[in-house]
Amino acid sequence: MSSTSASSASSSSKVWFITGASRGFGTEIARAALARGDRVVATARKPEAIEAELGRHEHLLAVALDVNDEAQAHAAAQAAIDRFGRIDILVNNAGYGLLGAVEEASTQEVERQFATNVFGLLKVTRAVLPHMRREKRGHVISISSIGGYAAYPGWGVYGATKFAVEGLSEALSHELAPLGIHATVVEPGFFRTDFLDRNSLVKVETEIDDYAPTVGEMRELMAGANHQQPGDPEKLAQALLALVDAKEPPVRLPLGSDTVDKILEKNRFVERELEAWKTVAISTDHDDVAR
Repeated sequence: MSSTSASSASSSSKVWFITGASRGFGTEIARAALARGDRVVATARKPEAIEAELGRHEHLLAVALDVNDEAQAHAAAQAAIDRFGRIDILVNNAGYGLLGAVEEASTQEVERQFATNVFGLLKVTRAVLPHMRREKRGHVISISSIGGYAAYPGWGVYGATKFAVEGLSEALSHELAPLGIHATVVEPGFFRTDFLDRNSLVKVETEIDDYAPTVGEMRELMAGANHQQPGDPEKLAQALLALVDAKEPPVRLPLGSDTVDKILEKNRFVERELEAWKTVAISTDHDDVAR
């Protein structure tokens, strides 16, 4: 380890490893962390785009990373260790949206979506966790969506990737807790980023007229919602600073009033439906099972 790495490792500031850091949430989180004196390893397919956004900084290491490339993920994690000595926080932020009905989405479109949003997240997490386990501390934060908790027409495939992220994060929270490592899934609602821009949002190539009343309305809604969303990305970044400083961070962190409202609405629906079908639900037990 170099003298720079040693001094960095001994500092009380945190070391972040952020994927998809060239724009959107990734950039804002990196900017907020740097502003308070933390070290940041910011990754993206084109690291020069990171420096264009954040400038050159002694506490910033911009690294090339395509999350679909597992070897590159391990190399990026090692670069973080070589520069700063450890990784305290992993922010799995890289991903993109796919707008279209479930039936409209082709096999290739679905596979590409899962490859980045789920399998890419797993590749990076597997690359970073050995370094956290060695230190017996760390925090794995995965950016999901309100679409990972409640489904919306037109966002079925994208939401499915985020439902997967939710399940993985919940399991990680149990598996990593005895090792001194936390896991949190963050559920943003609609935030005023470039998520709905062409370079972030992919639309299915095939559209089916029968879905006009559902998915068609969602397409029209999204066309007019770009940069009109209620959430403030800078405030989300500040919320993540509070999250990583918490002694007992939550397994789930919903962000945005729209997210909170949707979670409450879904929970009420699930409770009503469970109560209506509870007799049938428990009727499948063996007769010798005590209730």
